[in-house]
Amino acid sequence: MTRIKDNALVLFQGDSITDCGRNYQDPNSLGYGYALLIAAAFGRKYPEKNVRFLNRGVNGNRVTDLYERWERDCTLLKPDWVSIYIGINDTWRRFDNNDPTTADEYYEGYRRLLLRTQENTEAGIILVEPFVLPVPEDRKTWREDLDPKIQAVRELAREFHTPYVALDGRFAAVSTETDPAFWAGDGVHPSPAGHAIIAEAWLEAMKA
Repeated sequence: MTRIKDNALVLFQGDSITDCGRNYQDPNSLGYGYALLIAAAFGRKYPEKNVRFLNRGVNGNRVTDLYERWERDCTLLKPDWVSIYIGINDTWRRFDNNDPTTADEYYEGYRRLLLRTQENTEAGIILVEPFVLPVPEDRKTWREDLDPKIQAVRELAREFHTPYVALDGRFAAVSTETDPAFWAGDGVHPSPAGHAIIAEAWLEAMKA
């Protein structure tokens, strides 16, 4: 039995992994990634529920960017569920732009975002953990920065009692079956098969 009620509005939020080529001129565009796959699979299984899905992921976003645009891109949309997938850029900017976000800053910023969501909406919250795969080789050094952030998201899921979409271990597991680049060519941005992994994990977490 799915957690999502009839006529619900489900909002996907995050960075480029969520954005995934959505048309910014079309408010109903879902892009071509996991958001589209979830909407397709859910609609196929539960056509009678009349659930609507929106995507407001934005390339390059970090937690602070979500907070700045939250009223426009979340609160005013009045979602019944908001799925938040954010964090890899909070790690990436340390390595490509010398602009780090500490694990504590990430946790506190994320927590403020969740409190704001609770205070200003009636939405249920779904948390999706970030992942990275060891391709190219330098991605291995990211683990030092990303692992504490993954733990921070897990702590927030416990604190706020949210459904949790665990991805890091799932991608590690499937990467024992074939080259990690098959799932994400740059270790971050999923291939179509990688997006299918995310969609599968999300639907499981929502018992859909």
